[in-house]
Amino acid sequence: MSKPLYLASQSPRRLELLRQIGLLPTALRLGAVIDETPLPGEDAVAYVARLARRKAEAGVQAIAERRLPVLPVVAADTTVTIDHAILGKPADADEAAAMLRRYSGRTHTVLTGVAVALGGRLESAISESEVHFKPLSETEIAAYVASKEGYDKAGGYGIQGRAALFVARLSGSYSGVMGLPLFETSELLKAVGFEVL
Repeated sequence: MSKPLYLASQSPRRLELLRQIGLLPTALRLGAVIDETPLPGEDAVAYVARLARRKAEAGVQAIAERRLPVLPVVAADTTVTIDHAILGKPADADEAAAMLRRYSGRTHTVLTGVAVALGGRLESAISESEVHFKPLSETEIAAYVASKEGYDKAGGYGIQGRAALFVARLSGSYSGVMGLPLFETSELLKAVGFEVL
């Protein structure tokens, strides 16, 4: 029997990952607009941790305002870092192509902050994964950008899609690179008293 909870996100990938582990997520539309601009001097780890926690808090607020049943709220935020830069979603095709060129033949870091709130408790964790891309040709970059697959994804690519062809090595959490690290998420749910299994 699937256990219900809330996801403070509209992400189809995160919803599917929660379903994969036997949960029944409901996507929450957050009433508050969350500014995702990094703070001055904020590093990538602090950035994703802050946003995940803020989204979880906004989810709790949305439940209270709408008088919805109290269930755990899961929230996450993912970013890619390379050369000390935080890379979010590409604004256009040129930016998407530039991101892929940066990854070509190199290793980049994918950070996902995840937070779980229930009953006045808020627990959070960070998943850090290293992803190594093969050297990419301009033809491969152009074809991937033309697919538009990476436009709505942090770092400009989706590991669960065509970009899997570029990943020579992965060290860390595959689900974390997708946007919701399932190990950390289940541990946080347990920490607030919600057993996944």
